[in-house]
Amino acid sequence: MTGVTNLAIELVPKQLEMARELLPGATSINALVNPSNLQTETLLRDYDAAARTLGLDLQVMHGSTGPDLDAVFATLGQLRRGALVITSDPFFNSHSQQLAALTVRHAVPAISPLREFPMAGGLMSYAGSVSDIYRLAGIYTGRILKGEKPADLPVQQAAKFDLVINLKTATALGLDMPTSLLLRADEVIE
Repeated sequence: MTGVTNLAIELVPKQLEMARELLPGATSINALVNPSNLQTETLLRDYDAAARTLGLDLQVMHGSTGPDLDAVFATLGQLRRGALVITSDPFFNSHSQQLAALTVRHAVPAISPLREFPMAGGLMSYAGSVSDIYRLAGIYTGRILKGEKPADLPVQQAAKFDLVINLKTATALGLDMPTSLLLRADEVIE
């Protein structure tokens, strides 16, 4: 068995650092998790540890249906507590347009691991480069088709990470995007 991983859980501290950089005065941060996801417990441990390291209070929000998301964002809009980090989850990935619209409607600055999120109007995303992951998978597919045994190929990790920022959304949310984030961005949507 072999494959390619995108380091979704390992990027948790970096996503929280970016959210903190975006709102340096924030004392708390929100994490949106899907309680149905088998990785939620591991994700929450990592988010909690990273939040404590940054001196942030972590507030966990649960969503696993479209109506859940509406309720979560209504609550977040009222709380006005720091930024939101959307965790890596197939349900959230398939609802990136809804999530982007809700973040803008309720003025919630958010970071997602999915590039489609800022493309759909969300604020920003940070994750392993999907094109790099596909490239690595293609190389492995070629090697296997040429006769190499999958068991002899180590699991590889994405070596490139993409930061995508939607500057138009930042303006709509009344945020001044830090220059340090803009300089690191792989893509800025204006």
